[in-house]
Amino acid sequence: MRKLLLFLYVFALAVFAEAQVITSPDKNLTLTFELKANGAPSYQLTYKRKPVIKPSALGLETKDAGSLMTGFTVTNTAQKTVNDTWEPILGEQKTIRNNYNELLVTLSQKTPKDRYIQIRFRLFNDGLGFRYEFPKQKELNYFIIKEENTEFNLAGDHKIFWIPGDYDTNEYPYTTSKVSEIPGLQKKATVQISAQTPIKNPSVQTPSMMKSADGLYINIHEAGLINYPAMHLNVDAKNLKMSAHLTPDAVGNKGYIQTDAQSPWRTIVVSDKATEILASKLILNLNEPTKYQDVSWIKPVKYIGVWWEYFVAGKSSWGYSTETNTKLTDDFTKYTPNKRHGATTENVKRHIDFAAAHGFDAVLVEGWNIGWEDWFGNWKEEVFDFVTPYPDFNVKELQAYAASKGVKIMMHHETSSSATNYERRLDKAFQFMVDNGYNAVKTGYVGPIIPRGEHHDGQWMVNHYIHVAKTAADYKIMVNSHEAVRPTGLNRTFPNWIAQESARGTEFEAMGGLTPEHTTILPFTRLMGGPMDFTPGIFQTDLSYYSTGHGNNVNTTLVKQLAYYVTMYSPLQMAADLPENYLRFPDAFQFIKDVALDWDATYVLEAEPGDYITTARKAKGKNEWYVGGVTDENPRTATVSFSFLPKGKQYLATIYADGADASYDKKPQSYTVQKVVVTSKSVLKQRLASGGGLAVSIKEASNNDLKGLKKI
Repeated sequence: MRKLLLFLYVFALAVFAEAQVITSPDKNLTLTFELKANGAPSYQLTYKRKPVIKPSALGLETKDAGSLMTGFTVTNTAQKTVNDTWEPILGEQKTIRNNYNELLVTLSQKTPKDRYIQIRFRLFNDGLGFRYEFPKQKELNYFIIKEENTEFNLAGDHKIFWIPGDYDTNEYPYTTSKVSEIPGLQKKATVQISAQTPIKNPSVQTPSMMKSADGLYINIHEAGLINYPAMHLNVDAKNLKMSAHLTPDAVGNKGYIQTDAQSPWRTIVVSDKATEILASKLILNLNEPTKYQDVSWIKPVKYIGVWWEYFVAGKSSWGYSTETNTKLTDDFTKYTPNKRHGATTENVKRHIDFAAAHGFDAVLVEGWNIGWEDWFGNWKEEVFDFVTPYPDFNVKELQAYAASKGVKIMMHHETSSSATNYERRLDKAFQFMVDNGYNAVKTGYVGPIIPRGEHHDGQWMVNHYIHVAKTAADYKIMVNSHEAVRPTGLNRTFPNWIAQESARGTEFEAMGGLTPEHTTILPFTRLMGGPMDFTPGIFQTDLSYYSTGHGNNVNTTLVKQLAYYVTMYSPLQMAADLPENYLRFPDAFQFIKDVALDWDATYVLEAEPGDYITTARKAKGKNEWYVGGVTDENPRTATVSFSFLPKGKQYLATIYADGADASYDKKPQSYTVQKVVVTSKSVLKQRLASGGGLAVSIKEASNNDLKGLKKI
């Protein structure tokens, strides 16, 4: 009997030592997990038998609890299949399918102590997600992460669209190169940003978008970033290997764990079609459903703002006075006004009138509260109190005026990255919003973080952003965060966190300009994690137009700005230009007024990262569709198949196209508007100018409305 038991024990160990293999539901992806000879966990991933990730190490090094890298034995495995659907509160499609095969591996260590961890793999048709889990146990309760050693061993020297690794900013322009070229380009790519802490060794941020020589599109990111630092990727250019690089805290530690706990999901989205990368919902699927009981107050928002005028060569200012050394205890009525303050009662009323006349939901007002004179670059803690307006901004009068017009005012909380100050004042600030009719806030984190030494992407700040979102939900307030850690699908768990900036957005058009290819890359990178408040809609693209003088141009055509409302998904969309500029182009402005923000279905018609994107969407609950197409500096012909339309019916399509003489640098405001009849059999081939775009609205119409129109 003893020999039999010994045989069974050895046989069981041999079985567990063998590689564990699962495939995606469609059988295209294969994950292989195994232990190396030293008990080190390893995984690899293939797509249609092509290698995506070659054998790569897994595990963590701790500062105080030894290594979680080697010495493991597999003591249990479990597999399951999930195939269900769910409906996002706001989203690109009404219903999302959640279909994966799962492998859960339990790994035990006898040395130094009898403890265990688990690695959970979920393999979808569009990629892989995996995470580390640390169950509550006697021999592993608290530990400090020294580094996570997850590897991504690439199968080739891929083309990559990247920004340099940095603990404090993700507002860099994108560089396109081979992986092997990153070290030689990193210095040039690390341009000056207001608050930055570049990683010294070669590294890139996630989402990291790559394309292999044999046509595979590979995107590496993370999902469900909670109570953990954000992950960057070290780049071993010689061996074509990437590895996790977690953001440290003020004393150099990477994270503090108390079991029961888990890491975020590490995600690898894969396809041989670029359109399927953009269509992937893997990251959202890996996040937990919301626990909010009432979500009726979470709604899409189309807004204008007292905002762009600050960027157009100082047309107006955030600050009110001429003082340069102010405190929250100061009496600002005694200070001399600078006569350039933008957030005045009179100016905001003008914006409210415009919003009401043209169907906008809200008006963002920046610079309304005291403190703007003396905060940038001074790293002081108590800069704003978030409740005290400047003398020329009448909160109660504007509340009543906006309410009479059916418009909301959107709150702005620039924290100056003093997170400690913001948290102390958070409840009072949100109650002030409720008392004065605000239901959405734009938060900002410009500058180095307080607590001093912490980083925008560190564990402490990750928890801060979530704390703000959860506290806002208690007051039924929606949050749009700027300069925060890049999103990881948490808009599913915290659906009032409706948008983030977290990338180089429109404001940089007034600070040197964005390259024409920038917005053909962002959907493959930044937007993989969640919706972006990109702030599109700039019609006056030549900024020297203003009497204040400005040498920059917005590097798009006017029509490309329209297309962004479709290609750059967000349930929060701004018409960012000055109101008077829209009145100069009323027919083009109509598209912004019409375009939906929430969708029943999305169809990515054609795409290539860095080159072009054409997307169609169906408005939620309506028989309306919208198409947007963008290109880089190269003119091209977009092909739009209307096969997404219901069969057997005719629709009115309004086509907004670049003029024959248009380009982003010459005649960017040249455009045409044409109405035609389309059906599900129609195909449109439309030229896009250099740095140009295409926008189409499609609506049901009566036969009389369609009479005499060209059919395509």
